[in-house]
Amino acid sequence: MDWTLELVTVPVADLDRAIAFYRDQVGFALDHEIRNDWMEAAQLTPRGSGCSILLDARPGDDKMTAGSARGLQLVVADAYAAREQLVSRDVEADEISVIDPRDGGTLFGFRDPDGNAWVVQQIAARAEKPLLPRD
Repeated sequence: MDWTLELVTVPVADLDRAIAFYRDQVGFALDHEIRNDWMEAAQLTPRGSGCSILLDARPGDDKMTAGSARGLQLVVADAYAAREQLVSRDVEADEISVIDPRDGGTLFGFRDPDGNAWVVQQIAARAEKPLLPRD
């Protein structure tokens, strides 16, 4: 039996601001959004990913606190190019750290406007062997 992770919730305070950040600055595709009496949310997917994020801005005491997500991780073939792309789109990104010279040991981080923390990991093998087939 396959168990696939396909959606991760990212709590945000302002849905419009979060959509603009993830779509326009980070470059995720906006799949859909919904606003009604019970929820205010949008689903976005990074290019090449089988997992999407759900930006959750719904009111209520039972939701996660905006900005409380930690340990969210993206994988790219070239961390240096990815960081430059984000910086060119006005995303404040940390400096790159090489914690291990082997593939997978080059990383940097960034935060969204609410403070949700992301790590971007370089796995150069993704350039030749993406997880999902490219069109």
